[in-house]
Amino acid sequence: MGLFSKIREGLKKTRESISGQISSMLHSFTKIDDELFEELEELLVMGDVGMNSAQRICETVKKKVKETGEKDPNAIMGLLQETVAELLAGGQELDVKTQPSMILVIGVNGVGKTTTIGKLASRFKQEGKSVILGAADTFRAAAIEQLQVWSQRAGVPMVAHSEGADPAAVVFDTIAAAKARHCDVIICDTAGRLHNKKNLMDELSKIGRVIDRELPGCSKEVLLVLDATTGQNAVNQAREFQKAAGITGIILTKLDGTAKGGVVIPIREELGLSVKFIGVGEQVDDLQPFDAEDFAKALFDRPQS
Repeated sequence: MGLFSKIREGLKKTRESISGQISSMLHSFTKIDDELFEELEELLVMGDVGMNSAQRICETVKKKVKETGEKDPNAIMGLLQETVAELLAGGQELDVKTQPSMILVIGVNGVGKTTTIGKLASRFKQEGKSVILGAADTFRAAAIEQLQVWSQRAGVPMVAHSEGADPAAVVFDTIAAAKARHCDVIICDTAGRLHNKKNLMDELSKIGRVIDRELPGCSKEVLLVLDATTGQNAVNQAREFQKAAGITGIILTKLDGTAKGGVVIPIREELGLSVKFIGVGEQVDDLQPFDAEDFAKALFDRPQS
């Protein structure tokens, strides 16, 4: 299965929910008018695009209709696809220019954080990069064990301390091991909770100081893993983590299991965060780099016969 086909298949439920309803609605109109845009906005909101994003998308499409003089309601789908692609474009590339580069991965329990780290490690390894993992989510014993399983699957080394150890100490030892082995990328599993923003900020600040001291000027990403099936809750989660953690990007998992894939749009549009990767299945290669054009095309493509 090609890359686009994989994304298209992964977004099947979302496309059927959003595009299917929009397509049916457009067929009931003979002209483009305010009533059409009212219904379009309502369907976008129902598709987890969010109120603010839905309004802005409709305003942009309305403007394009005015500029082009378009009269056919069926042309709206193409304009939607174009508008969403423009809105989501930019910032998808991971910053991994230095050797080593640091990637901190955060996210609440149950979003697929550890699995995502394993898939990321596999991806880098396939690209010819050497990777080392750091088990710095020491709050939950199972997190360390799960990461160990994925390090073995991906065939990459891992640094771990015992449950309850200082996460910053784990990061320090992982950096030391990465330097000794001349690794290209360090991926650290970090905070898996948001019950106390101050604790989270303190923990990540401490980790940040270790990185700045041990790897001055290194490329650094702080990636938040979100579960797409939670819809608007994922946006709220991103908002809270953004306040506490200085996130540089999002990895959105479980898109294949939900009709709420439209949540990508408010994450980008309202929070200004770029989605770096999307998870569209269980396989190792089902973690795909996010492509705004492909995503919009897969979302607003009419069903293939």
